[in-house]
Amino acid sequence: MILFLTSSPTGSLDGSRRVDGLDEKNCFVENLRKYWKKDARCLMITAAPREYDRNDEMTDFFCEAVGKAGLTLRAFDLWDARTEDVSGAVLHSYDVVFLGGGHVPTQNQFFAQISLREKMREFSGIVIGISAGTMNSADTVYAQPELPGESADPAYIRFLPGLGLTETMILPHYQMVKDNELDGKRLYEDITYGDSYGRKFLVLPDGSYLLREDGQETVWGEAYEISDGILRKICEDGHKKIWTSA
Repeated sequence: MILFLTSSPTGSLDGSRRVDGLDEKNCFVENLRKYWKKDARCLMITAAPREYDRNDEMTDFFCEAVGKAGLTLRAFDLWDARTEDVSGAVLHSYDVVFLGGGHVPTQNQFFAQISLREKMREFSGIVIGISAGTMNSADTVYAQPELPGESADPAYIRFLPGLGLTETMILPHYQMVKDNELDGKRLYEDITYGDSYGRKFLVLPDGSYLLREDGQETVWGEAYEISDGILRKICEDGHKKIWTSA
């Protein structure tokens, strides 16, 4: 299995850098092309299983983005609540699995409902995580509070079982959310830093990603580490760095 765990594979969500198709920044398309099979069969697994119009639009958008990058396709299917249960054997017939973006706990619940962790075992193709999909790829997922009320709710569970594709807990869209406030608190300084004690988070702005190949993980592009309440920059745009989650 080859993992491309991205913040956003199609450019900055805040509109600060326009991209037409897949983002070529930090060699993303170049690296993806090394593993992409001719006429690949792709599957998008959603983060919002019942938002059908949104899911159709997202699947069409990524199908078009892949084509613009010159990567050939034979199929680009969607798995949401309309889909009959997909067996492990059928899942493994795909060459590329996209894990869509959205609300992390909602997607996490859907992944558990469809037993995706078990079905992804021994998958030998490419997995492309997008935002929430990247976060839910971890063995233990840090579901950083996002919606109003979540950080103040004692019943909100911040650490969830994920797909187990990596040990790395990733936080996306750093350039867009780093100054956000939630429930009267600073998202990072007052919430996330405190959750990092005894743990390590990899923080990625849009345009950066984690590539896992042959069991080794490499950060490509600007990236930060948060551990024990301290944020430090570990990589610059245009550079790469070996990453260990321990």
